[in-house]
Amino acid sequence: MSRERDRITRKLEENPVKECNQIQKKFYPELFSRFAQVKDPRHSSYIEYSIKEMLGTVYYKGIAGISSMQGMTREFNDEAVCRNLYRFMGNNAKEYLPHGVTVNELLERLEPAELEEIQSDIVYRMIRRKTFDHAKVLGKWLVLVDGSELDEGKTQKNDNYLSRCYNRGEENEYTRYHRSVLEAKIYFGNSLVCSMATETIENSAEYNEKKLTEEEIKQDCERKAFVRLAAKIKKRFPRLPVCIVADGLYVSEKVLKICKANGWDYIIRYKEGCAPLLKKEYEAIPEKNKAGKAEYVNEVIYRDMEVNVLKYNETKIKKGEPVTTEFAWITSITITDKNAMKLVEAGRNRWKIENQGFNRQKRWQGDIEHACSFHERAQKNHYLMEQISDFMKQLYEYYCLKKKEIRKTQKNISSELLASFGRQLTGPEDIPARLNDSVLN
Repeated sequence: MSRERDRITRKLEENPVKECNQIQKKFYPELFSRFAQVKDPRHSSYIEYSIKEMLGTVYYKGIAGISSMQGMTREFNDEAVCRNLYRFMGNNAKEYLPHGVTVNELLERLEPAELEEIQSDIVYRMIRRKTFDHAKVLGKWLVLVDGSELDEGKTQKNDNYLSRCYNRGEENEYTRYHRSVLEAKIYFGNSLVCSMATETIENSAEYNEKKLTEEEIKQDCERKAFVRLAAKIKKRFPRLPVCIVADGLYVSEKVLKICKANGWDYIIRYKEGCAPLLKKEYEAIPEKNKAGKAEYVNEVIYRDMEVNVLKYNETKIKKGEPVTTEFAWITSITITDKNAMKLVEAGRNRWKIENQGFNRQKRWQGDIEHACSFHERAQKNHYLMEQISDFMKQLYEYYCLKKKEIRKTQKNISSELLASFGRQLTGPEDIPARLNDSVLN
């Protein structure tokens, strides 16, 4: 695109945050009313800022891609920004927005279940819109499941952090601590992924208090967290047609039985070494079905159940040489010549939770690895608020920037949104007159 063309297309976007707010009002107009309905844990006599103002401030922190609470307090300490953010929330303006310390004090007491209800409601509303029905595969919604490590370092900020020991038994032995999260995101097509359920991977109180037997003293992990995550999804969306898409870590009898019990399909990638018995059984079958570049066999024995195996070879040119990568999945869906490539595409979509989910939130549109609080409950609430902000930003990027062919780097999207927070005043009536602003001639 030429510089002239780029300049013309940028003019199509009158004001970034104005366009972002319009997208939010179009797709989820209930957002700020839902913030207002959240049960406030504070005593009414000590409330200076309403629950809607507190959560709304954190929401716009995520929209602006601000990683820290100090950064939020500093960037929002501007008269025009303050006035405009209150206007966006539908409240009368106050002199200041909530301070980062004040916000953290609330999030330390707020039950994460309150924000999880908003998280679920956003997914429910998007499904009801029918706008994203094209993203379903064979009538099922793809639910991408993956875990990610957050805030890793030498300090154990609270008792729920997991630990990892290096060089055990040696002189240079040391321990590092981290918190992790297991995320389920529903795929709405066009690289749009929305958080539908979150489960923290953390040590329980029984683990921390050493109330377990030697066999039971094992740290939490993704597979254990999946049991809790699956129960959460089934409770929130009991009749939703779901297809779980995950990586090789979830090739396990327990995971497959949970999917079957919940009436879910699954497409799970498996690699060398993660299911040797399955590979041996598959290779023993002499005749395999072909569908283009895909190869498949139905009803392969895995432990005491049958699964369907799908393989696909993808060739790309790297440094002038063809490089072939083999992908393999197990699925509960009967594979045919007609649906084989649809299942391949669905299986390949798993990377979107890495790219559009964790990677953009870590590197491009904020920093979910940054600990905005040392308090365990506040950390969960910060993470949930980031998921809400990020999905609204995804909608803005696709339905505003991409549709208008406005090209921006991921890094610039947040910074330009933040810069536009103070450019909303449209008339002199919005600016209060001040005596010391007058100039005598």
